[in-house]
Amino acid sequence: MTSIQMPQLGETIVEGTILKWLKNEGDQVKADEPLFEISTDKVDTEVPSPVAGTVTKLLVAEGTTVPVGTAVMEIDDGSGTAGNGSSAPAATETPTAAPAPTPAQPPAQAPAQAPARQAIATPAPAMPDRGPRSNILSPIVRKLARESGIDLATVAGTGEGGRITKADVLAATSGATAQPPTSAATVTPLPSVGPAAAAVMVAPPSMPAGQGEESEPMSHIRKAIATHMLASTQQTARAWTMVEVNVDRLVRLREDTKEKFQANYGVKLTYLPMVARATIDALQQFPLVNSRIDGENIVTPRFVNMGIAVSYDAGLIVPVVKGADGMNTIGIARAIADLAARARSHQLQPDEVQGATFTITNPGPYGSLLSVPIINQPNAGILSLDAIQKRPVVVEDDAIAVRSMVYISMSWDHRLIDGELATRFLARVKHNLETWDFAEDLGL
Repeated sequence: MTSIQMPQLGETIVEGTILKWLKNEGDQVKADEPLFEISTDKVDTEVPSPVAGTVTKLLVAEGTTVPVGTAVMEIDDGSGTAGNGSSAPAATETPTAAPAPTPAQPPAQAPAQAPARQAIATPAPAMPDRGPRSNILSPIVRKLARESGIDLATVAGTGEGGRITKADVLAATSGATAQPPTSAATVTPLPSVGPAAAAVMVAPPSMPAGQGEESEPMSHIRKAIATHMLASTQQTARAWTMVEVNVDRLVRLREDTKEKFQANYGVKLTYLPMVARATIDALQQFPLVNSRIDGENIVTPRFVNMGIAVSYDAGLIVPVVKGADGMNTIGIARAIADLAARARSHQLQPDEVQGATFTITNPGPYGSLLSVPIINQPNAGILSLDAIQKRPVVVEDDAIAVRSMVYISMSWDHRLIDGELATRFLARVKHNLETWDFAEDLGL
């Protein structure tokens, strides 16, 4: 007998939600055949069977969120042994202890021993009840607590077994209280939902659906997108800068070589890899744009992990081209094509959608002429490539000519970047796109 467990698909993943069972009790399964779909706060994906056999038990209902390592299914593999656990990898995260109270701040169960605290006009918050998983803290929880100045010892966890979630920390920051689930068997906790977003998602709507309207629950991915976008607008000082780029040479190059490029390398030639390559060079020239804030420190990577925003059926996801600074345009084109295809088929792993140092979004194919994207935290900026359009422009000797032009803009965090740096960075991207000979870089 093999016990199938909730897998740990990335080092920061601590729980997952069973979206859909693909096999029922009594069904035959083959090794590597998909068993169920799960959703984490990063991606949706299918979990394959490690063995062949017969499904004997489904231990978790669809829509239920459970910690990694939790048994969710049993398969009779004909071995005759019970629960050998040779299933998907289980959680191995080392518990991180929550900060211990100082001698001047004893636990709430002994208030009489703290006369010094009684002299303060505002009483200290009572220590919350701690569950068996209260000391398991994800990196995002620790980071949020550190940036917000929240003492995790004073935060009551509403996650599985009392674990402190991102929602608990955000609720503590705003002075609100995250609502715990009323029944672990019937209510799925929302660990990634901040207080403002939770109010939209969980509280009764102020305008319920009326005649001619439909109402349906938000998907797990849509909740995660809402949380991430809301947090970015609340925690960054977003500013915006735009340049206009003459890409006439790039358009002619692509038209002349796109069929040969696809025949040689197996992927379509688009403008995005060329823009990414030009952007990577600019990030290397202006490394602060590639940095992030960690508390009161500025962390500047010596590499570029390029996030590429991809639209798919569940919403928007940002897979990451790791080590993009070490690739030429061909390598970037292949990496983007691979990640985008697997994103749209729900085949990405959580580690493939984190670690970006900068992000590019590409609404141009959908007709957008100018956009102001939200920064993909913890990045300092996000560059937007909009639609290429033929426009009359002034060229040499004040002549008017028709050229293929595009607006390239960047939303940037003013806590890290100032206007001069943002403009110089975009000017470098513009210069690269207008002057580089991409034919050689494309092997053509």
